[in-house]
Amino acid sequence: MPGRAIISREGLPRPAVALSGLLCLLAITGPAWGDVIADRWKRSGWERPIGGTVTFDPSRAREWEAQPPTGLPTITADNLGPIKEAIKRYSEIVSKGGWKSLPMEELRPGAQGSTLELLQDRLAASGDLILQGGYASRYDGYIEAAVQRFQIRHGITPHGYVDKATVLAMNVPATARLRQLQVNLGRVSTLSKSASKRYVLVNVPSAQIEAVLNNEVVSRHAAVVGKIDRQTPLLRSSIHEINFNPYWHVPQSIVRKDLVPKARQYARAGKDILADFKIEAYDGNGRKLDSQKINWSSQAVYGYAYRQLPWEDNSMGFVKINFHNAHSVYMHDTPSKSLFGRNFRAHSSGCVRVQNVHELVAWLLEDTQGWDVEAVRQIEQSGERKDVKLKRQTPVYFAYITAWATPDGVVNFRRDLYQRDGVGSAAGAY
Repeated sequence: MPGRAIISREGLPRPAVALSGLLCLLAITGPAWGDVIADRWKRSGWERPIGGTVTFDPSRAREWEAQPPTGLPTITADNLGPIKEAIKRYSEIVSKGGWKSLPMEELRPGAQGSTLELLQDRLAASGDLILQGGYASRYDGYIEAAVQRFQIRHGITPHGYVDKATVLAMNVPATARLRQLQVNLGRVSTLSKSASKRYVLVNVPSAQIEAVLNNEVVSRHAAVVGKIDRQTPLLRSSIHEINFNPYWHVPQSIVRKDLVPKARQYARAGKDILADFKIEAYDGNGRKLDSQKINWSSQAVYGYAYRQLPWEDNSMGFVKINFHNAHSVYMHDTPSKSLFGRNFRAHSSGCVRVQNVHELVAWLLEDTQGWDVEAVRQIEQSGERKDVKLKRQTPVYFAYITAWATPDGVVNFRRDLYQRDGVGSAAGAY
């Protein structure tokens, strides 16, 4: 009889850590955990049992991305010890030769063959799977749960099958992963020393936002961050103001790279881009221009100031979160919500778009009389222009954390999105 691969019990997340923790416990036997998992299936619909196999429901993948589990904070001092332990563990993996690369081959539950053995070796090398009595001959529920655990640790939607992104993440060399842990130990250490009890973290590589209070994540939000060629800057500041239904003053970079080229296409088709997108143009003297009389072929258009009126398709959505910085970036809502449902979310021109922004704004304004989630939704619906100063400014950190470990023993990695870890391109290729 072939051996059975079972999920590793080493470093399992504590039960309180939302769905991600439960996914790591799928192979633990016993009535207590079985009842918990079955109940979570019924209530959440995140996974579905099919013939004894745990299968991630593809229809919920976008929702998983847009509404990530709360989890544990990233830049806490509590993570320093676990990161150091992870460095020791990955140093041992490297000393033993690391792991073999997988071929670019999709594997789904039920699969058999030599690549399945390579997959089990790879999962075992990083502690996601324990091999007992040899290899499993078929891609079963235990292997699927181990793949989900790997995917969660690497910021990949935990659908439970091996796709291109999962193969690319598995094929990042162990030496690169070790180096990432070493580099990020310094980053987390520095940030944890300055982090206050109440703050907002934008982790750019993970494209996620954490609202943290007293070392606990109050809410976690999917984010859209800067493209590779228009990177979101790293910074520290304090959120001091919320702008509801704001004007959008179009940055010069977007005027040159996006607005003017698109406006010229519109003009050749006899259309008025400014009218279509409710954008006003002003000359150097502050005079409003007639959009139908603008010569888009001239160089003068680069010197105009453009602002988009508050409306349902305003590029900032209905709210802007302000903090002083030298990069003229901010956090904001967006009318383009579909991007939040993607695993790769580097699509902005540098500013950060926030999913479930109502919840974050209400938390920022909780000390300001009259503001809660319902009040935030009401002002969105009304379209009222309103600026609100925070009664208590909240520190905000735009950080670049690609590797960290938490006290529950989980070692996390994210894409080296902007190639800042010095480990080669593979760590950012998935």
